[in-house]
Amino acid sequence: MKVRDIELIKISDNLWEIPKFGGMLVPGRIYSSQKMIETTLQNDEAINQVINVACLPGIQKYSLAMPDIHWGYGFPIGGVAATDIDNGVISPGGVGYDINCGVRLAKTNLIYNEVKNKIQKLVENLFKNIPTGVGASGAIKKLSKEELKKILRKGSNWAIENGFGKDEDVLLTEENGCLKDADPSNVSEKAIERGLDQAGTLGSGNHFLEVDIVEEIFDREKASIFGLFKDQIVIQIHTGSRGLGYQICDDYLKTLVSLEKKYAFNLPDKQLACAPIKSVEGQDYLSAMRCAANFAWNNRQIIMHLAKKSFEDTFNISENELGFSLIYDVCHNIAKVEEHEIDGKMKKVCVHRKGATRAFPPKNKFIPEKYKTSGQPVLIPGDMGRYSFVCAGTEKAMQETFGSSCHGAGRLQSRHKAMKEAKGKDLLSELNKQGIVIQAKGFRTIAEEMPQAYKDVSEVVDVMHNAGISTKVAKLKPIGVIKG
Repeated sequence: MKVRDIELIKISDNLWEIPKFGGMLVPGRIYSSQKMIETTLQNDEAINQVINVACLPGIQKYSLAMPDIHWGYGFPIGGVAATDIDNGVISPGGVGYDINCGVRLAKTNLIYNEVKNKIQKLVENLFKNIPTGVGASGAIKKLSKEELKKILRKGSNWAIENGFGKDEDVLLTEENGCLKDADPSNVSEKAIERGLDQAGTLGSGNHFLEVDIVEEIFDREKASIFGLFKDQIVIQIHTGSRGLGYQICDDYLKTLVSLEKKYAFNLPDKQLACAPIKSVEGQDYLSAMRCAANFAWNNRQIIMHLAKKSFEDTFNISENELGFSLIYDVCHNIAKVEEHEIDGKMKKVCVHRKGATRAFPPKNKFIPEKYKTSGQPVLIPGDMGRYSFVCAGTEKAMQETFGSSCHGAGRLQSRHKAMKEAKGKDLLSELNKQGIVIQAKGFRTIAEEMPQAYKDVSEVVDVMHNAGISTKVAKLKPIGVIKG
C-alpha cells in the first residue's frame, strides 16, 4: 500500500512497516487498521514524522506509531522511540510541550441510578472547586519559590504531605508519582514563576475532568482487580504540567536547536532538536523535564482531592460510603530510562513516549503489587461525547513496543477546522440530549474539542487489543464534563 508516495508493507492486519531508506537508521512501524490508514493518514504529515524520527542518532529497533497517530511538534503524537543510553539522543519534541500530560482514574461506590438526579449539581461543584482555562490559578494558596521547588523534587509526595490525599495514592501512580534526579536549578526563573499558582488546576485545550459510568465490562477478572463494576460512577482527570512544563520545553528547545553543528547531527527536521543523552545539555534537559513531570503528578493528585471534596459536598455522604479512591495514574508525554530486550540482550534505553501510554505486563517489577496478575491499567480516554476505555498491559507490548500503547482517540481535525465546522451548532444542547452535562469557560473549548474533531476511540483501542498490545477491560461513558 502507498500513502503519500511512501510504501507501507503489511506485517499483519494491524501492523504496517516502512522499510529503511534515505537517512533512516531503523524501519518505521505503524499500528493501524487498513481502514484507518486509508481514511485518516492519507492527509496527515504524521507518516513523514515517523520516517524523520527513524533518523535520530542511537534509535533502536523501530520508529513506532500507535493508531492514534497524528501530526505533532517534531515527533508524531502517538509516537514511541527508544534511543541507546550511551550513544543516543534525548529530544524534547519526543516528549512534547505538555510534559507528563497524563490521565488519572478514580473510582467510587456510587451507582448511576442512585445519583443521576444530582449530576448537574456535581458538575457545578467540580467546576467551582477546580480552576479551569488558560492561566487558571488559585486552587490552593500561591506557593513560595522554595515550596514550589519541593514539588519539583517530590512530585505527588508533596501533595500527600500537605493533606491532599492518602499515602496509598503514590503507590498507584506511575513511578510512584516522582522521578528521581529532578534538579530545580535546571529550571528557569520564568518557568518557576509560571508554576507558583497553578498547582491543582486543569488548564485548557484537550484537558478535562470527566464523570463517567462503567458502561460495559470486557474482562471480569481484570475489572474486579481494578475495582470496576457495571453502572459504577468513576472519574477521569486529564491534564499535565501546565505553564511550567510548557516553559521548560520552550527554554530547552532554544538551547538544543543550536547543537546540531556542535554534535554533527544531520537531522531531517529542526523540530527534532536533540542532545546526546550523556552530554551536559542532555542531562540538564532530562533533569528539568523530570521536575515538570513531578509537578504534573502533584497537580493531578491535588485535583483528585478537590474532586473528592466536591463529591462529598454534593452527595452529603461519609468518606466510607463514597469510597473515592485512585485506580491508577499514567503519563503519556514523557522520556524515561528503562531496560528493554534489544537483539536478545537487555539494554538501557531512553524511551520517548509522545502521546503514548506505558503498558507494562503482569509480573513486571515496576507496576503496583495489586496489579501483578492483571498487568498495569492502561487508560485511554476518547472524546467528551462517546466513550473511553480501560485496558491492561501485556507481555507482547514489552516485545514489540517498548511496553507502550495508544493514549487516546487522536485528532481528526485541527482546532481551526473544528471551530469552523462548529459554527452555528448548539453543541451544549446536543451533548445534553445525550445525557452529558458540560461546564466550560467558553464556547471555543467545546467547539475545538467537539466529538467530531476526534477519531472513534473504539477503533483505536480495537487495533491495540487485536494486536495483543493492550487488552480491553472496561468501557466508560461520560455523563459530566468540566473543561477550560
